[in-house]
Amino acid sequence: MIKAADLPETIPLFPLPGALLLPRGRLPLHIFEPRYLQMVEDCLKTPHRLIGMIQPCKSRDGAPRMNSIGCAGRLTGFSETEDGRYMITLSGISRFRLLREIGGFTPYIRAQVSWADFARDLGRAEHDPGFERVPFMDLLCRYFEAQGLDTDWDTLKDAEDELLINSLAMLLPLDPEDKQALLEAPDLVSRRETLVTLMEFALRCRGGEDKLQ
Repeated sequence: MIKAADLPETIPLFPLPGALLLPRGRLPLHIFEPRYLQMVEDCLKTPHRLIGMIQPCKSRDGAPRMNSIGCAGRLTGFSETEDGRYMITLSGISRFRLLREIGGFTPYIRAQVSWADFARDLGRAEHDPGFERVPFMDLLCRYFEAQGLDTDWDTLKDAEDELLINSLAMLLPLDPEDKQALLEAPDLVSRRETLVTLMEFALRCRGGEDKLQ
């Protein structure tokens, strides 16, 4: 287990719209761009093997930039295809705050980051004492039906609170801004409340569309 003292001041960044990694979550990635192939190779040479997932966005004047908060994952799975692409898995370690990008000779972005606001991420799995699973699963079922999605419902019903909520936050087809809101939720309770709001809003919008038709 990585301790706070082991977290580096600088990490490589992988800006990817709509991709969400949360602490203790697992994110599979398909790497094929040359600059990110180099990033993975360099990452494997470090003792911590951390890559920072962060979502790009636009400033008020429309210029591209990155969100201020991302999540670092440890590279825990790696395989190479015959044509030189990488299939990797990142295991979420901790969120971070982006301080500044660091210039250099790497083709990918490196940045100085701060971990200070996210000490809880390195602890044990969170619990949600107010979580009412039956109405949540009913809402989730209606959302999946409206979106035309399917899943292993038995696995979801038996999952621990954090695993269930965080897995849904990472996997559901939400807008990048919504994914960022889920990432920045201060605790599991807030993340579950945000997720419920997003699903209810999607169902209301879908209902409105159906009426218009």
